[in-house]
Amino acid sequence: MDALVKQCEAAGEAVKAAKAGGDAAAFSGGSAREGAYPENELDAPVSVVQLPAGEILVADAFDANANTQVVSSDAIPDGWMGLDNGPAATKMIQDKLADCKTVIWNGPMGVFEMDAFAKGTFAICDTLKELTEKGAITIIGGGDSVAAVEKAGLADAMSHISTGGGASLELLEGKVLPGVAARDAA
Repeated sequence: MDALVKQCEAAGEAVKAAKAGGDAAAFSGGSAREGAYPENELDAPVSVVQLPAGEILVADAFDANANTQVVSSDAIPDGWMGLDNGPAATKMIQDKLADCKTVIWNGPMGVFEMDAFAKGTFAICDTLKELTEKGAITIIGGGDSVAAVEKAGLADAMSHISTGGGASLELLEGKVLPGVAARDAA
């Protein structure tokens, strides 16, 4: 993703990214970026927030009827698992996205397939819909992300949807995709 971030920075785009949830979702105003970067530096050209930050919804079983609680992301009880953002973490992501002109989303916040763990993902779906309505470009990449916006009933509200999550990110980064390379070689 570094190549894509450099392209955005060269074009004068401030880049924000957040990795979140069970699928390590990536959000950005210009690109998605992975790696060890400074946290919570909104004044820097690149702002990265490693999530879950602050709080996470945990459950004692991978079951819609499991016992749940919101805990600090560094205090998950033994035997419990993180299955969604907590409300404050979701709000933080929404705040980070608020002024983005381009958002690339690859991976839901939580286990949205179970209603008990879908609030974080669906709240972000709503935020992306609002951003799109304000003129932002929202790109949803990856089968799980597409399934999430479809389940939220908001697929038509996004700018672009692709089930090729990793491939979409590689294409945006400027990498040659294997299928394209094979076609070009033929």
